[in-house]
Amino acid sequence: MSKKFEIRREVVVPGTPEQIWAAISAETAGWMFPSPLEIPADGSRPDSPVIATWEPPTELGIHMDGPDGWFNHLEYLVEARDNSTAVVRYVHAGVFADDWDNQYDGASKHTDFYLHSLGQYVRYFAGQSATYVSAEGPEASGTPAAMATLRSALGIGSDTAVDDTVTFDVPGFGTITAVVDYLNDWFVGLRTDDALLRFYGRNAFGGNVDVAHHLFAAGADGEAASAGWKGWLDGVYA
Repeated sequence: MSKKFEIRREVVVPGTPEQIWAAISAETAGWMFPSPLEIPADGSRPDSPVIATWEPPTELGIHMDGPDGWFNHLEYLVEARDNSTAVVRYVHAGVFADDWDNQYDGASKHTDFYLHSLGQYVRYFAGQSATYVSAEGPEASGTPAAMATLRSALGIGSDTAVDDTVTFDVPGFGTITAVVDYLNDWFVGLRTDDALLRFYGRNAFGGNVDVAHHLFAAGADGEAASAGWKGWLDGVYA
């Protein structure tokens, strides 16, 4: 049975409203996933029926309707604060058709991670073009212990904390040294000089562990990176 949901968050982001506006409208590949919206080069309102509100740099609303009362609504309100920071008030509302509690729990936890990644992008990589890559782990990464296996492969121990540094090897990429910027039972966020590396424990919500990374190095080969991380995940869970 379908049922409505609403997720609300308020976060402080280290950046200006203009930087945050660019991130949530045109640069989503740098912290979440690529947007299907085509933003005109001059930053004007896209010619899309899903744009509900377009008030740069303070208010963005996206609304999609579907059959049988289905809808999906996203809203960002950005307010400048002192010391080059801003408050972002975020709303995600819509309808879940099945397994409401599990879907809501997963969406809520993903929201916290995405908004954290927004802050990391604006603070460290604002305005930089990103190559977005993703890869899904094998069936073995869908077990309850899968995230513990992943953390071990990343060099994350029981005493590892945010702001610690980890080092691990990825075939085809060599040794990666990264700062831990997010860490809990469901997600791992790592930051290097030219990437945000995101690891999702979707095994907790009926899926597999997977990765979605944001590469800022010039000339990054997305296909090769995706294949490389897929191979790494397969090896971790072999």
